[in-house]
Amino acid sequence: MSVFPIINLRPAVTEFLQSVFLNTEVLAAVGHQEAECRFQKLLSCLSHPPSYTCVRASTHLAPLEEIRHKLGEELKKQMCSSSADEEVSVQILTHPRIPDVLLLPVDGPRPVKQLSSEVVVGAQCGSAVLRGAHVFAPGIIASPKYMKAGDVVSVFSDLEGKCTRGATSFQGKKAFVGNGVAQMDRSAIFCADEPAKGIGVRMVEPLYQSPSFDGVLPGLAFLQNLPSVVVGHVLGPRPGERILDMCAAPGGKTCHIAALMEDQGEVVALERIRNKIDRIRQNAQMLRLRSIKVYCFNSTQAVSSDPVQESEGPPFPPESFDRVLLDAPCSGLGQRPNMGSTWSLKEIRSYTPLQRKLFHAAVRLLKRGGVLVYSTCTVTLAENEELVAWALNTFPCLTLQPQEPHIGAEGMLGAGLSPEQLRLLQRFSPELSWDQTGTAAPLSCRANRDTIGFFIAKFLKN
Repeated sequence: MSVFPIINLRPAVTEFLQSVFLNTEVLAAVGHQEAECRFQKLLSCLSHPPSYTCVRASTHLAPLEEIRHKLGEELKKQMCSSSADEEVSVQILTHPRIPDVLLLPVDGPRPVKQLSSEVVVGAQCGSAVLRGAHVFAPGIIASPKYMKAGDVVSVFSDLEGKCTRGATSFQGKKAFVGNGVAQMDRSAIFCADEPAKGIGVRMVEPLYQSPSFDGVLPGLAFLQNLPSVVVGHVLGPRPGERILDMCAAPGGKTCHIAALMEDQGEVVALERIRNKIDRIRQNAQMLRLRSIKVYCFNSTQAVSSDPVQESEGPPFPPESFDRVLLDAPCSGLGQRPNMGSTWSLKEIRSYTPLQRKLFHAAVRLLKRGGVLVYSTCTVTLAENEELVAWALNTFPCLTLQPQEPHIGAEGMLGAGLSPEQLRLLQRFSPELSWDQTGTAAPLSCRANRDTIGFFIAKFLKN
């Protein structure tokens, strides 16, 4: 199964993660050998993509079966144009428990022969290729000295970020992601007056074969990781409510919330970084959602001290929202595929203070009887279960609630939470089934296990 090396992390980060997954509570429950085995599986599976592509269907615009049919037709056209084989079949499955999710199996790892002509791309670009993307020119770091458009090349991902831009070769740590055809000369990529745009290498033999969704049904099919779709359903928005999404970019969850409430009510999306605001608005416009209001604002300061504030936007008076989603900025250590991270341990551990500040604001902005959902795409205890334990101690008004759907594992041991509390949490833990995710298991069964690493907690404010 493992065609890549384990995720490349700084030694201090690996040691930190190991201490998390081999904490005292886990060791007492499963023993050292099993705990170490799970940790090693985590490091392996993080560098590989999930075995399927998850698409959230815009069921507020069209029925699921209609979207499934249209998506199948579009992908057939795409595959026929790049394949001499006229009999092209596209398998698209519905999720058995989530009514707006379509699943497409990923074929890989495939036996692809490496070539002598090598293009090196950044780690982020390499990860995108593993999930079906072509190589866009800005992602290319090195290429052969005389590369011309039309040349067939092997594409490698730079695992440590050490390749010099414009190099003609690279001997450092790298991982092979497939073969493609150059769409530009080397000079157009590195020697032009302006940065090159567009596709630099069109992938023809990727190590993992999955559809490219570039321009495919943009209003009806939205690429989103399965746990991220689950978050919207767990929040449970209803028509007519006022809902806050505190850290909204790029807007996938914001739009999902608006769609689930039938675009009736108000979804307020806050985002601190100005250049990310347009992306949220574009997604809302593309999905024809009018209930979304977007503001560039730091959510840690979103609570107003003025009880008679008349302005529409932030900051807001306390208890202004029926439901709050805090999809918090985090260390992102659950993202897949991720073949390498250059982050220091200090950077990894810097998120918890920010998450707590945001949580303070979230609780104050939530109405009594309202629902707060907290989520991250990371695997540490400090940002997940330990934050829940802190929240329950800090805010006596909060109680944990059951989640629907609950398709992930329960919370992880190590934060001093009770078995009942852990069962109410939802942790997507791909390492728990990494050795069972072969193609023998039905895709609908694999889909719930072979995900990114993710965490969800649901609270009620009494």
